[in-house]
Amino acid sequence: MTNPYQDAGVNVESGYKISKFVKQNTHSKSIGNFGGVYEIPMGFKHPVLVSSDDGVGTKLLLTNELRKWDTIGIDCVAMCVNDILAQGAIPQYFLDYISTGKVNQKVEMILKGVIAGCKQADAALIGGETAEMPGVYGENDYDIAGFAVGICEKDELLTKKRVELGDVLIGITSSGIHSNGYSLVRKIFFQEHDFNVETRLPEFPNQKLGDILLEPTKIYTQELVPLLKQRLVKGIAHITGGGFYENVPRILPDDLGAEINVDIWPELPIFQALQKYGQLQLSDMYHIFNMGLGIVLAVDPKNEIEVLNQLNQSETLAYTIGSVVKRKTDSLILKGEKL
Repeated sequence: MTNPYQDAGVNVESGYKISKFVKQNTHSKSIGNFGGVYEIPMGFKHPVLVSSDDGVGTKLLLTNELRKWDTIGIDCVAMCVNDILAQGAIPQYFLDYISTGKVNQKVEMILKGVIAGCKQADAALIGGETAEMPGVYGENDYDIAGFAVGICEKDELLTKKRVELGDVLIGITSSGIHSNGYSLVRKIFFQEHDFNVETRLPEFPNQKLGDILLEPTKIYTQELVPLLKQRLVKGIAHITGGGFYENVPRILPDDLGAEINVDIWPELPIFQALQKYGQLQLSDMYHIFNMGLGIVLAVDPKNEIEVLNQLNQSETLAYTIGSVVKRKTDSLILKGEKL
């Protein structure tokens, strides 16, 4: 007997297999139900939930070219979780959505990354959806998006009013480009130059360009949650799309600005390569990319050394990069010999 749905191009059995795969790898009791269930932890007086949903942009196109799908799920978790951390919330759970022309082994690889990202984020994977959509996507095409929820006390939410004149700004290093600006990245490396994912640039003689570009986005749960619990942070900027100029001012009151010295932290070679091969102005780079810092914290000066000591226990991850100043014209001033 034929299955009309399968005759239309949808293999329902593959969806069941994916659900079983996630169950076996997460031990979640919610997987396979109509909705994910999560019990709010005890001990909160006035809890608020902070949520974020996001995708990974055109970075996912590189996974097909390199045939490497096991890290893009980490990126998806990171883009959501880092945003809720920036509000002062502690990640609790995550759901994913994967749509593709044909469910096959690549979906399991993508989900391995999602599961790994949730472990890094200390967030439970309580559900998701894998949709096989022939006609909308080609057989090897796919998209991924995620949804994360965090929790905190209402009076501990990080808002602009917490940041004050004289607060220091501390940057925490990124793992690379993260998941923003990839339409420009692909244009520079693969359209304007005769490079491909197998290319080994002089700047990276021991690595394929594709592997460098697929370095997963850093998830900052382990660094930020202890600081949040100790109330050592007054503001957190997640340096994503729009770079420094878009994201740092988002944590500042309207009458204050930020002054940052770009010479203080080491610039990752991938950004030097992008500027070189793209012939970009350095100021444009700070408008687009994270330039080696994925998070910028606003901290009371009296807590500066404590925060740096905690972040730099095993390796140097954080640098004091500037301060909050009285705003004159621009909300962000970058200075340094590089500029």
